[in-house]
Amino acid sequence: MDISNGFVGTVGNTPLIRLNRMSNETGCEILGKAEFLNPGGSVKDRAALYIIRDAEERGLLKPGGTVVEGTAGNTGIGLTHICNAKGYRCLIIIPETQSQEKIDALRTLGAEVRTVPAVPYRDPNNYVKVSGRLAEEMDNAIWANQFDNVANRRGHYETTGAEIWEQTGGKVDIWTTSTGTGGTFAGVSMFFKEKNPSVRSIVADPMGSGLYSYVKTGTISTEGKSVTEGIGISRITANMEGAPIDDAIQIDDRECVRILYKLLEEEGLFMGGSVGINVGAAYALAKQMGPGHTIATVLCDGGSRYQSRLYNREWLAEKELLPDSVSAPPS
Repeated sequence: MDISNGFVGTVGNTPLIRLNRMSNETGCEILGKAEFLNPGGSVKDRAALYIIRDAEERGLLKPGGTVVEGTAGNTGIGLTHICNAKGYRCLIIIPETQSQEKIDALRTLGAEVRTVPAVPYRDPNNYVKVSGRLAEEMDNAIWANQFDNVANRRGHYETTGAEIWEQTGGKVDIWTTSTGTGGTFAGVSMFFKEKNPSVRSIVADPMGSGLYSYVKTGTISTEGKSVTEGIGISRITANMEGAPIDDAIQIDDRECVRILYKLLEEEGLFMGGSVGINVGAAYALAKQMGPGHTIATVLCDGGSRYQSRLYNREWLAEKELLPDSVSAPPS
């Protein structure tokens, strides 16, 4: 009998999907790890599981305890699912700029949700810092601290990287994904480099993030802004410290949205915003590198969490992001 052990037992072991149209166009194998098929709907289920498991193993989280986290949404959703399954409470601090779908989902799942203004990390009222202070003030509570808790990247080193390696038979030339906490990028990069140092690890960065500049110049600086959620950062997190990075590529919002609709209309995949950055980077790299390469990236989550924005013609038109393949909203 092949039976999973509850919600926790279904995290991971997601398919690796060949993006047929883009692969055929470029002569490369462009492969997306289908993390939207995790039980909580995103790649963040892996980090959530490893963070909670690590706290349990170290005796920091006891029965009836509370997990506190500052999140753009998906990590909070994963944490809440796992807290429900294990009998913990979950307190989520989220920037008020995040999609209403994610905020509503967190409350539906049973998390206590507090929205706060979106301010830079250097501000003491940044959502990450607020969550850390609240956790310190509570009894039998942990701060998940996804950005600087390396249980996050360990989860991807032990699972995501190992799965992609096995699914491709070890034939990966390029690994690219965007970063929020850096856990996915770093964990998989570390695994691949141990297996084959010639695998190139390339950060996919949205506008408004500082990692592209950091990789290219050694200095963190930002330019522009992005409508994507949960990715892009202007500091080196503990998860990113020491991670192998060979290069970086920047994808703007217009290309991100174009790729999202290309995935929907040509591949049948209804994806979230960060996937537009990830696949946009993989597609651009395939065209740069030429035929014959295998490029792996992440399909982080589904589009339903962004339907009121990225799949809303009026919203896209207002942001001047409506792709040519989508008709303009009625005047």
